[in-house]
Amino acid sequence: MLMQMDALPGPAELADAIRNGNRGLLARAITLVESQRPRHQQQAQELLQLLLPQAGAAHRIGVTGVPGVGKSTFLERFGMQLLEHGHRVAVLAVDPSSSLNGGSILGDKARMHHLAQHANAFIRPSPSGNTLGGVARRTRESMMLCEAAGFDVVLVETVGVGQSETMVAQMVDFFLVLMLPGAGDELQGIKKGILELADVIAVNKADGDNQVKARIAVRDYSAALHYLRARSAHWQPSAMAVSGLEGVGLDELWQLILQHKIALTGAGEWEQNRAEQRSHWLWEQIEERLLTAFRSNRKVQAKLSEIEAEVMAQRLPATQGAMDLLAAFFEADEEASN
Repeated sequence: MLMQMDALPGPAELADAIRNGNRGLLARAITLVESQRPRHQQQAQELLQLLLPQAGAAHRIGVTGVPGVGKSTFLERFGMQLLEHGHRVAVLAVDPSSSLNGGSILGDKARMHHLAQHANAFIRPSPSGNTLGGVARRTRESMMLCEAAGFDVVLVETVGVGQSETMVAQMVDFFLVLMLPGAGDELQGIKKGILELADVIAVNKADGDNQVKARIAVRDYSAALHYLRARSAHWQPSAMAVSGLEGVGLDELWQLILQHKIALTGAGEWEQNRAEQRSHWLWEQIEERLLTAFRSNRKVQAKLSEIEAEVMAQRLPATQGAMDLLAAFFEADEEASN
């Protein structure tokens, strides 16, 4: 992979290829922005700067749900219906990472076979790593690249295994939570925070013998949503039944997503949300790079193991350990500036 990365065109040529819809180079550009090598990071920033004017026009939709809820089946059918309506669809499917090599292990691209083969679709499975919310480190940059390539709907599928889904909501326009039929006892265990983030709850697998259970689940989720404070004063979240397998309810869901955009745009909230997301992204990058600089600092590295061991053995308060390490970090920074 590193040899392929080194053989990439320069940022200007790569930007032109992406604008022209070259999916192969788009995939390699996403690999470039995901790379942690300093030279690749510099090239990635040059590329993003060039493509910034073409980014931001897509409808960004986050999709989450517990394993087994049928996210991949739903996304393939939903994506295919959007293609039939003339949209160009990108799916950023964030897989759980292998504990051995950090790679993506579910292979959503293989599971969305028909969507992956379509000329107007693009699927990118990426390992989630250790990121909260099951979101890959560079999902925002990946969205920008997809938008610059002309994809007007970007679907971000998250792992959905219990981490904070707040990160998903902070980078998309619409947050969809998929649930299984038969809410009942499950409703008691659902994190309130996830329901508060949802713009729509879709009870998936509402087909066959599950139809009655799905109707009951929709009723229960609808009741639960009325007790929660909505994220926006201009949108009341709702629950509905869908079937990714049979395509039931997907057109109605898309109409709800469009209505959501109209409501928030009319109130000025759509662009305000986008601006706040960009600000959050800025601070997230600052925190990430500061932590990287802190961990790689030679004076911090010299003391880290000893202080960490003292804290773990309860011989040193964690607050004092943090202060000692930060003092070492700032001391090294001051020496470097003199």
